[in-house]
Amino acid sequence: MSEQAGRKVEHEITVQAGAGEVYRLLAEVENWPRLFPPSVYVEYVERDGNRERIRIWATANGEAKNWTSLRELDPEGLRITFRQEVTAPPVAEMSGTWIMEPRGDRETRLRLRHEYRAVDDDPEGLAWIDRAVDENSRSELPSLKAGLEEATRTAELTLSFVDSVQVDGSAKDLYSFVNDADLWTERLPHVAEVNLTEDTPGLQVLRMETLTRDGSAHTTESVRVCLPHRRIAYKQTTLPALMTLHTGYWQFDEETDGVTTASSQHTVVINAGNIGAVLGPDAGIAEAKEFIREALGANSRATLGHAKEYAEARR
Repeated sequence: MSEQAGRKVEHEITVQAGAGEVYRLLAEVENWPRLFPPSVYVEYVERDGNRERIRIWATANGEAKNWTSLRELDPEGLRITFRQEVTAPPVAEMSGTWIMEPRGDRETRLRLRHEYRAVDDDPEGLAWIDRAVDENSRSELPSLKAGLEEATRTAELTLSFVDSVQVDGSAKDLYSFVNDADLWTERLPHVAEVNLTEDTPGLQVLRMETLTRDGSAHTTESVRVCLPHRRIAYKQTTLPALMTLHTGYWQFDEETDGVTTASSQHTVVINAGNIGAVLGPDAGIAEAKEFIREALGANSRATLGHAKEYAEARR
């Protein structure tokens, strides 16, 4: 890439967390929905040692988008290089590097480098990319800093769990039941209202009102990534007061004998500041975890139970 044809730019921020921990959180793509607010779901497509190909789903201007990226990890040098596999005009090439520089045990200088070139080396196209990279980097780094610092200090506020059922039915039918969420008001007694949009096949925005066992109603909105017929991953973009993060997935693993394990996974970060208002002045983190585990788990188990009936009836 010549100096005339492209650009090399760099942005940086200081993170109050150890460099090794910052590297780990960025290297493990399952952390991205927590670290990058637009990120919904990331999966590995290929892995060969420290080289990998990943697929990323994220929101942009209220829409869900996806793309693939090639990465090379350098755990000893605390660097991660990346390159967009397919670019969109006016971008002809786009690559970059995350660099973690230790500043003591609990502080890191996080540098983000970009190298890019415009289609046909067009000056106007290059200027457009200049603005986009600068604006995105300046917006992304502060939110990433907040996500990294929260992730390293709030382990006690994080809750992850899975509920599963064995189904004498196909993964395809189970997937269909969960995928067709626009029918949930007819199929699930704990769902009072649903609005589902799917402008791009496999990328859904689901807004719904659900009921808990005590009769209270909660309105949530999620972006869902649907991967037939094995997984539906989601990230809530409108959250109940007791959470600052809620991600999860529905997984369908079919064995050769036709029996399928259907699972519902949740990862939640508790909003500690709202515990008293939601659960009462005597409640703490333990009570919040118990409440969330029961509320989310009960709805998931109910959904899995109805999906099981649906799939087994079609056996």
